[in-house]
Amino acid sequence: MRFRGAFLNLTRYDTMSENRETLRIRNACGLLSQASRSVRILTHLSWPVQVRERFFADKEKELPRVVYSEFDPSDALERVVLARASFKCEQIVNEWLHISAFNIETAAKMLAARGTPDFFRYSAELYGLPHDLLSDHENSTLQLAMQFDSTFEKFEGMELAGLDDSIVTASEVASAIRLEVQKAFGEKAPKVSLVDDLSANALAGPSRIRIRRGAVFTDRDVQQLIHHEAHVHVGTWLNGLAQPNVSILAASRPGTTATQEGLAVFSEFITGSMDLNRFRRLADRVIAIQMAIDGADFLDVYRFYLERIGDREQAFENARRVFRGGLLSGGSPFTKDILYLEGLLKVHNFLRTMVSVGRADCLRLLFCGKLDLENLPVVGILASRGICHPPKFLPPWAKDMRFLLCYLTYSSFLNKIDLAQVKVHYEQMLQAIPRQADPRN
Repeated sequence: MRFRGAFLNLTRYDTMSENRETLRIRNACGLLSQASRSVRILTHLSWPVQVRERFFADKEKELPRVVYSEFDPSDALERVVLARASFKCEQIVNEWLHISAFNIETAAKMLAARGTPDFFRYSAELYGLPHDLLSDHENSTLQLAMQFDSTFEKFEGMELAGLDDSIVTASEVASAIRLEVQKAFGEKAPKVSLVDDLSANALAGPSRIRIRRGAVFTDRDVQQLIHHEAHVHVGTWLNGLAQPNVSILAASRPGTTATQEGLAVFSEFITGSMDLNRFRRLADRVIAIQMAIDGADFLDVYRFYLERIGDREQAFENARRVFRGGLLSGGSPFTKDILYLEGLLKVHNFLRTMVSVGRADCLRLLFCGKLDLENLPVVGILASRGICHPPKFLPPWAKDMRFLLCYLTYSSFLNKIDLAQVKVHYEQMLQAIPRQADPRN
């Protein structure tokens, strides 16, 4: 009986210890969430619509004139200091919390430095640079973008679609997304609205998806937005908001950007919504950021985009993404947009490895909230203890994994093939085939 009593006391102690750890984690995450609330990066980097109007009124010959509202980082920084004092959890959790604190702190300093060279320094700390090496330690995002760009040029002038892309208005896009989010999220579905001023054609939050009025879309764009903005960005937000113990998973912060955008672009890819135009836009963002780092000003980047796409308003919006918060004279851009390609590569490689080692059980962890891929061990540990809750909302391809697993298994096998040898054989074959005329001409 004494042994049984000792066991019961040990069990009671372990339970109490776990409860104390949960409370410590909940408190620390809550404090970080509070610190992040004022650090709304895209909101504080936005340009009034009058900037675009004035630019075109000046015949596209003058740099845009942008004045940012004052941002005081002191509240966020003080809350980060308070949060750090509460980091008394086990080591792996503390490391994750410290990384989150650093990112929130650096983002606040970046916003306070808008319009100065320091803005670029903080941006590079948070998002990296186009020349930074990827996980293979050999290639960079810029090299990847340039390779994509070179490949895309070979298809210029070819009609790749069976039919011409249908033009879809912003209002029609909003209606389509509205139906999809109602179906996917029910009573939690965000409001879908048309707005006049966005740095992208569409932007999603947990309670609202905004579509830029006047933007022109194709039928393929609609599916891209549904899978990118709704199923990934809104889904992970809602899942994060449902975490009572790890509320930081509901905070969109710079350290999670690569994984969140990588998942969102992969979602376009795995559902067949991706096309060459979209891929080229992602590559062009990296090239344009490097141009700005090398000294190109807003006008240079605007003309680069205008030559690519031929649409004045879209060229302006694309250039604005590069220069928001930075120096319009060049040398100090906003580097966030390099993470779309980098994030896609990281997510894809993780998923391929996950399947090859038989760990498909880890897939759902990616959707528990706004997290970085490198934080998955922490999230997995917290999930196994019931501290982090399973995600309620998943993209269709993650909910039904049959095609995903087939694709990733095949993709992993292809990685074993020596493409250099195969390429020589098929290049010789292709050289012997005359160029074929488009049957629709």
